[in-house]
Amino acid sequence: MADSWARVVAHADMDAFYASVEQLDDPNLRGRPVIVGPRSKRGVVLTASYEARPFGVGSAMPMVKALRLCPDAVVVPPRFDRYTELSARIMEVFEDFSPHVEPLSLDEAFLDMTGSEHLFGPPRRMGERIKAAIKEATGGLTASVGLSQTKYVAKVASGYQKPDGLTIVPMENAVSWLAPQSVARLWGAGPKTQARLHALGYQTIGDIAEAPPERLQAALGSLGNHLFELANARDPRRIEGHRVARSMGSDRTLNIDVSAREDILLYLRRSADHIARRLRRKNYLAGGVRVRLKTTDFKLLTRQCTLAEPTDVAEALYAAAQKMLDRFDHPGPFRLVGLAAHSLERPSESKQLGLLDEGKARALEVALDQLAERYGDNVVRRARDITQTTVTDTTPNLDFLH
Repeated sequence: MADSWARVVAHADMDAFYASVEQLDDPNLRGRPVIVGPRSKRGVVLTASYEARPFGVGSAMPMVKALRLCPDAVVVPPRFDRYTELSARIMEVFEDFSPHVEPLSLDEAFLDMTGSEHLFGPPRRMGERIKAAIKEATGGLTASVGLSQTKYVAKVASGYQKPDGLTIVPMENAVSWLAPQSVARLWGAGPKTQARLHALGYQTIGDIAEAPPERLQAALGSLGNHLFELANARDPRRIEGHRVARSMGSDRTLNIDVSAREDILLYLRRSADHIARRLRRKNYLAGGVRVRLKTTDFKLLTRQCTLAEPTDVAEALYAAAQKMLDRFDHPGPFRLVGLAAHSLERPSESKQLGLLDEGKARALEVALDQLAERYGDNVVRRARDITQTTVTDTTPNLDFLH
């Protein structure tokens, strides 16, 4: 019985979020295969609409391959400001249902609904009301929702009947419900782990649930124990309602590979400007900086440092990035240049006053923030950017907040 649930966990996941937003805003895209990602052939797919997925198009796929699989697809560049705007509305909806919300990304979150049956009804009714509220708040976007008594089962349930799905899995049915599903649905089982499980003769979650735990541990170490517990629907993790962002970054997949230091620095400068503006907008200070370079054979290289003082000033982020660039010993060329601010924290009064040490630089950047807010990001540009042909506004940029 629903009223016997000792714990109620909901997982809500928007359906093909970026692509659905594009179809919502542009009626001409509805019913057509849509791929969200940079138009550059060097880019990767961020997401694909459900009309494109039957062709085999999926997230993180090279754009060239996606268009080969689905040549009639419409490629739409991402609009992160719009996705963030709608995400904020969605998170407000979640907070109307529970004080304990754990966002996993812009488009999905866990909600602890324990004890709220008297407000929203039994689990199925809870799910229906969450879905309806999201649809109303966003003007038509759909979400798939799963409810169970553990985070893991709720998350698997939300993906069970996509799109626009609702799946309820009582605890007494959880093990048998999970059993026929692929080991690919196990948290922590990436492609390499799946291959190892298949080599051991395990194809389904039920196979893992019935496997000797010592055999799994011998083959996979502590991961084996973890997968065994999940397969048996045991997951004691609580909803973390107040997660703090740990990093904020900006990666650019380049239209033209770069090797020269001055070319790499141009991209790092742009990323520093962009990240600092986001830090100020979201009221964060960065305690460290990380530089990411990806070679043409897709090898990812990273270097990071801790700052002497937390900052939200682009000049400080860029100065740290310049120093770190000397620590890379790979000659290039590189297809991606990325910068991230990590160890984020909220400014205390004393630390906010400490930013006065960077006085003129910060004052100038705040003035540029105001211009960008009013007239758009490109209303003011550095003269060096204009004269450098290697920097283009069409270079695909991926912002992220962890």
